[in-house]
Parts: sequence; structure tokens; C-alpha cells
Amino acid sequence: MRLLPRLLLSFALCLWASIAAAQTLEELVSTLPDGNYDDRAAVVAQIAATGDDRALKVLEVLLAGDLEVLDSNGRVVQIRKQGRDDFASDILTGEDYGEVPSRGSSKVRVNNSLRRDIRTAIGTMTLRHPDPARRLAAAESAFRSPDPDQSELLAEALAAETDPKVAEALAEAIAAGTLALGGSEAEKLGAVAVLRAMGNTDAKTVLSGAATDPDAAVADAAAEAVHHIEQMQNLWGLAQNVWFGLSLGSVLLLAAIGLAITFGVMGVINMAHGELVMLGAYTTFAVQEAIRSSFPALFDWSLLIAAPLAFLVAGGVGVAIERGVVRFLYGRPLETLLATWGISLALQQLVRTIFGPNNREVGNPSFMSGAFELGQMTVTWNRLWILVFALAVFAVLLFVLKKTPIGLQMRAVTQNRAMAANMGIRTGWVDAMTFGLGAGIAGLAGVALSQIDNVSPNLGQSYIVDSFMVVVFGGAGNIWGTLAGAFSLGIANKFLEPWTGAVLAKILVLVFIILFIQKRPRGLFAVRGRAVDA
Repeated sequence: MRLLPRLLLSFALCLWASIAAAQTLEELVSTLPDGNYDDRAAVVAQIAATGDDRALKVLEVLLAGDLEVLDSNGRVVQIRKQGRDDFASDILTGEDYGEVPSRGSSKVRVNNSLRRDIRTAIGTMTLRHPDPARRLAAAESAFRSPDPDQSELLAEALAAETDPKVAEALAEAIAAGTLALGGSEAEKLGAVAVLRAMGNTDAKTVLSGAATDPDAAVADAAAEAVHHIEQMQNLWGLAQNVWFGLSLGSVLLLAAIGLAITFGVMGVINMAHGELVMLGAYTTFAVQEAIRSSFPALFDWSLLIAAPLAFLVAGGVGVAIERGVVRFLYGRPLETLLATWGISLALQQLVRTIFGPNNREVGNPSFMSGAFELGQMTVTWNRLWILVFALAVFAVLLFVLKKTPIGLQMRAVTQNRAMAANMGIRTGWVDAMTFGLGAGIAGLAGVALSQIDNVSPNLGQSYIVDSFMVVVFGGAGNIWGTLAGAFSLGIANKFLEPWTGAVLAKILVLVFIILFIQKRPRGLFAVRGRAVDA
């Protein structure tokens, strides 16, 4: 019996479309208060047929009972309550008419029949809207709030839908409505199959309710679907933790790989490494500020511009530290540690003096903004690009070490410094270039970290301890060990955190590393050579 009124309303919408084209939305809204409920239903159909973006708001306010007519000027307005007072604004233009005196307006009344017509008109407007995003939002809304008056509309919209994502959402909304509002056994079993394939928490909630259905077949199918969804969610939860671990591991890799080079080649415990990361982040901030003020069209290129500059700035500071301080302290690790710690404090204070102590904003380029869904995982673009960037830096560094003269000399000094010196290699120059290379990579780490962390004078302190743990665990001086150590510790942290909390997870990882190096003092991948083995 409900199908005939819906067909009549659809016919009315088509019939009035040609008339509405000749009438503006303003004219139609002004006639809403006139006539009886049937006349008002006809005007509602005309308003829906205009295609005007403002029509949806008019119908929603009318359905809510907040549409009234001012007695003073006859304008159709939306009434908003603030305390005991009513305030009016024009329903189309938003013009504020101020406070409405008592009995200064008349409500545009609706009855149950008209409310059904309004809901149908709203559903028709949203489910047949030209914008797929609006149709998708309407389908998702129908899923959350099943309405028997929209069942036929959803079926009609699904039959006419061309967008696969919207069609899937419409099918899910129909399935949710079937289980919530009733249907035949075959229809319910089909709905259970659709929601089982949907597989998320919303589907599980609907299916949990269907698990108590009087029909035993439907109840059993729903219970099995809930069990299946829970298993899939557990698997996707594991995958999400692995992704979080890889994301953290990419950050640790960038922060630690430069330290692995300096510590492995020169045996220097550089406590200022975190501040070199910080310098890279502040270089990114300075580049973005210059682009914002002078070349705003280049903002999406800001990180590509900042990366080589950060490498040069941090690398130059690293060479200055090695030439000015560290080279006089070789063989005295405690004094080197204290000296570089003092340098770290000086760099922090220098940055505070120049940029101030407060956090600085570094924006995300458009290609690093937002996220996407992968199954039931959410992957943010900035984390994904940082992982790609970290692996790219690792590949370039591997090429430099394996295929270039400076890389050959660095490996020679690592394996046997005395023999390398006797072969004519300038070990002092290699030390300076090695320290500069490690510092430059730390600057690149700062560029990446500026996208996910606060840029402040204390930025590097958050990663220095983790960086040392990665280097020690992977094997000092071995960049493959640094790669394995970074991702291993990152994944271990993310699996422990849900059970123990972030702080205790770090403590447990530290305890594990201490126990591990008791068995393997050189880490996962020990560097080999005559001097080392001796």
C-alpha cells in the first residue's frame, strides 16, 4: 500500500520539474505557508525539483518544525531558540532578523503525511544528487538510521547508481534496513551475507542484533557472521600494528642511520646527534616561512627544497664539530661524550635565541595530507611518504658506501684504521667527511620528523636514546643492522604498547636489548675486520 503514494510522489516530482524550472526557490518558499497540507506537499515536491543547493536546508528545517513566517514582513525564517528567547534568520539568505517578540511569527505547520513526503523528498534529493559524495553520505546516513519510508527509494537509487562505492553503501543500507525493519527469511539471509562482507564494526553491531532473530536460520547466520568479522578484525588489528611499527621504524631508521655511520667508523658517541636532527627540522621551518611569504605557489615543493638545504646545514655543522672538537678527543670516549653533550646544549640554546622556545608550525604539502583506507586499516599519507623517504635515503647511502671512492675509504677505515692510513688514505679527512655525512642524514631525518612531530628545541632529545638502542641492537657501523634494528624495535614497541603502555614498552625493549647484547655484544650484524676482530 505504501508503494502507490511513493509512485505518485515520484510522478509529482517529475511533473513539477518543468514548472519549478520557471519558478525560483524564493518564490516557492514564500508560498509554503499558503493553502492546506496537500497544497504544501505539492510545493515541497516543487522545491525538491528545483535542484537548488539551498532546497535541502529548507526541507530539513521544515521537517524539524523550525520554519515560521514573520508577522511583521511576511518573510519565511528559521527560528533558533536561545534560552527563553527566539531569534530569526532568513531561511535562504541567512539574514539575521534579531529577536522575535511573543506571537510575532506563525509556524509553517506539517502533519504526519506531509512529514513522510518531506522525508521522501529529502531522500530523493540526496540519493539522486549529482555529487557522488553527497549520495554516499546519504547512503551511510540511511545505514545508521533505517527508515521504512526510504526502503523503496534506496532500492530505486541502487538500481540507478553508477558509482561502485556508492552502490556498495546503498546495498549495505538496504541490508541494515532489512534486518532492523523486517523481511522474509531469504531477504534477511541475503542481508546477513552483505553485512558479513562489509566486515566492520558497524556491520557487527547490526548483525549482533540480528543474532537474536526469532528465525533460527537467520540467528545462526548472523552469529556466524559476527564471529567471522571478529576474526577478520583481529587480523586487521595485527596488520595495523605492523604498519604502525613500520612507520615508527622508518622514523628510527632516519634518526639512527647517521649515528650508525659516525659511531661505527670513528667510535664516537655523539650526544649532539639529536640536535643535528633538530637543525634539519628548523631548516624546513625556515624554508616554508620564506615560501609562504614570497612564493606561496611553491608550498607543495617546500620539502623537496628543504631536504638538500637541511643536509647541507646539518652536514656543515657536523664537519665543524668534528674539526673543531671531536678530532682532538679520539681515544677518549668519556671526554668525547661530555664535549658533544655540551655542544648539544649550546645548539639548543642557539635555536631558542633565534627562533624562540615555542613550538613552530611546519605544514604538510597536499600530497602528504589526509589518509586512505586499506581494508580495515587507515594509512596516513605523511607516514607512508616518510617510510618511502627513509628507504630511499637508505638506498642512496648504501650506493655511496658500496660504489663511490669515499665509501670505499670509509669502509677501509672502519675495518682497519692503521692499515688504511698506511695505504695512503687520509683518515682525518675521512673522519670529517664521515661525520659530515652522518650529520647530513640527521638533517634529512629532521625534515621528515617535522611532518609528524613538534618542531621545538627539544625535538632531537626524543629520539637520541632510541637511536643509540637501534645502533647497538643492529650492530655498530653496519647499516643493514640499523635497518633491521629500527624496524624490529619499531614493531616490538607497537605490539607491546597496547598491553603495557608506551613508557613500560620502552623499558621492556631496553631490558631486552641489555640481555641481547650480553649474548651478542656486537649486535645483530657485527662489523668484521682485522682491527675489529682483534
